[in-house]
Amino acid sequence: MLAVLGWSFPAPAADWPQFHGPEGKGAAEADLPLSWSDTENIVWKTPLPGEGASSPIVVGNKIFLTAGVGTASDLVRHVMCLDATTGKVLWDKTVESELPEQPTIRENHGYTSATPVANGTHVFVFFGKSGVFCFDHAGKQMWNTKVGSRLNNWGSAASPTLYKNLVLVNASVESESLVALDQATGAKVWEARGIKECWHAPVLAPASSGGSTEVVTAQAREIHSFDADSGKPLWQCSTGILWYMCPQPLLHEAVLYAVGGRSGVGGVAVRTGGSGNVTDTHKIWTLDKGTNVPSPVMHQGHLHFAHENNGTACCVDMKTGEFVYSEPLTPNPGQIYASPVLAGGKVYYLGRGGQAVIIAAGPKFEVLGSAKLEGGRGVFNASPAIHNNRLLVRSNKFLYCIGNK
Repeated sequence: MLAVLGWSFPAPAADWPQFHGPEGKGAAEADLPLSWSDTENIVWKTPLPGEGASSPIVVGNKIFLTAGVGTASDLVRHVMCLDATTGKVLWDKTVESELPEQPTIRENHGYTSATPVANGTHVFVFFGKSGVFCFDHAGKQMWNTKVGSRLNNWGSAASPTLYKNLVLVNASVESESLVALDQATGAKVWEARGIKECWHAPVLAPASSGGSTEVVTAQAREIHSFDADSGKPLWQCSTGILWYMCPQPLLHEAVLYAVGGRSGVGGVAVRTGGSGNVTDTHKIWTLDKGTNVPSPVMHQGHLHFAHENNGTACCVDMKTGEFVYSEPLTPNPGQIYASPVLAGGKVYYLGRGGQAVIIAAGPKFEVLGSAKLEGGRGVFNASPAIHNNRLLVRSNKFLYCIGNK
């Protein structure tokens, strides 16, 4: 079986195999409802064995998800597989964590914040200083590799990315590095240092003519690009974003769009494919405001994102960097940590208290619907996933499958 594992297979169109879906863009072709509640349009609801902010992923008809139970000194982490049709738990495995963990994790994130990534045969999960774990789809643990030992009071949250036979791991917290592991064995293939204050999954940029496939990280003050096969540094760009970067950057037509940062510039657009310092040659525009936690989505030449604290939805022209609108979502979803998803020309925003607002994905601001999950006063930090015209929403208590009924 390990010989098969050596290369990651292309995901079928219906799969949602990594954080924020195919290519990390948060979009899928789907017909999703415009309203739901604890009793309306719920296909199934499955209680979870523990808390977490990781998102569900889907390969074939299998959902993979992580959860944690306990404190820094007695933590037990779960890797779960559920049937996507029924929500039935197919298997639930625990892993041996290296303890103690960070004594406290801010904002109820818990100790399982990194979303898994999967191919057609295996699933890979990242648990901070406890390392990266590989399971087959039947739940057998194949290997575990450590990538650093440092801790952070926000926990560990960067989701892995698959490339060819590699698992790319942003270990900014654990060792200030970007690490490539062999999918079959967990052995380290290469390591790039100097990754600081970066919380998103590594972003792949296809090779330009005669160039290399790039893996890109947006971090405090700079964006860095590396050769995805060797880890060799390719280019860097100063951004003016002065603090850490959480949102997942988006790539479109060889341009990287990175939104985020608590201070300074709020976002930047940079052409990929450069060499050395490309600040003066490849930076296209910057934004004067952005969002600190949720990732953006893009639709027909526009970026859509919401501010994490004030419930304001923004639309930005991707060519010019100009704001088309900045409008308050109604009803106010409260604080937003989940990244929005895009389906059927609609953007779905989800607040931490379970309030969702659906707007039109276009240059005109229009609220199309809203929904609310009480969920036993659950906390909704995880980003939703889309699978077969259904929306998968995770709180710290339940996994919900939402669809038109």
